[in-house]
Amino acid sequence: MRSAIFGLAMVLALFASAGAHALQDPTRPPDARPASVQSVAPRDIELGSILLGSQRRVAVINGVALREGDNHDGIRVRRIHRDKVEVTDRGQPRVLYPPTLPQVRITQ
Repeated sequence: MRSAIFGLAMVLALFASAGAHALQDPTRPPDARPASVQSVAPRDIELGSILLGSQRRVAVINGVALREGDNHDGIRVRRIHRDKVEVTDRGQPRVLYPPTLPQVRITQ
């Protein structure tokens, strides 16, 4: 009786491991990762300026004036603040800040 249960367990284990190997692609290199694991490096996006008025909010991104909700080159402007712009770049949320201005020194 014990040997029959042990034999059945061995057969089930053999079929379970064979099913896992049957799902692998034999032409795929052994060190390859699925596409979902590989990440895309964030690209350079330049926030040129932020223009705020009583009736409109505009951000100049990569030389293009965009309002909230506008899309350009895979970039969607979500929200324009006084000191930052929230965008979605290829589905990834990002926050852009304007470039810092050079410090002006007064010499005498």
